[in-house]
Amino acid sequence: MKKRGLSEEDKELWRKVSNTAKPMHTASVRSNRDPSESPLPLPKQIEVASPKMSAFKIGSKAKDKKPTHNLMPSLSDQVASQPVQMDRKAFGRMKKGKLYPEARIDLHGMTLAQAHPALIGFVMRSYGEGKRLVLVITGKGKSKQDDGPIPVRMGVLKHQVPQWLQMMPLKSVVMQVSEAHLKHGGSGAYYVYLRRPR
Repeated sequence: MKKRGLSEEDKELWRKVSNTAKPMHTASVRSNRDPSESPLPLPKQIEVASPKMSAFKIGSKAKDKKPTHNLMPSLSDQVASQPVQMDRKAFGRMKKGKLYPEARIDLHGMTLAQAHPALIGFVMRSYGEGKRLVLVITGKGKSKQDDGPIPVRMGVLKHQVPQWLQMMPLKSVVMQVSEAHLKHGGSGAYYVYLRRPR
């Protein structure tokens, strides 16, 4: 039996249908088009502009930090950061050197073993006599050669006296500790403001 071919009308209808159809799997679909026909136009590709990055060097925006061996704030900063326990007006006058100490002790040249009992005796006597502001002179300390990996603090007494003043028995009578004004010794001395005797 002879195969019947498509009529021209059938072919035209097939072309119209196949031109409107969208293939589901383009890789596996075989073209049933007539080879003489022009292929379907490819979809337009949209060009996405990649963001332009300026040239940079790793670490170029990092802030330069100068190496420091001080892991703690300076002693002056530590003493200054203590909360004000006394009258603020009196504290301001004391810091400006307008309040004058009623007694003073000079710990220059003493060892720690000599200075500690001398400080306790002086402060407790002053408190017993009803004095409010006393001056403790420690000196700034001698500079030493510092070649080691662990920095050596200058002025052993200068660093130790504020700690002693915060320990018993002195803690119970001391209200405020502050570095002295320049005319009373500056950073080589401390104002010690005492509580009122009971």
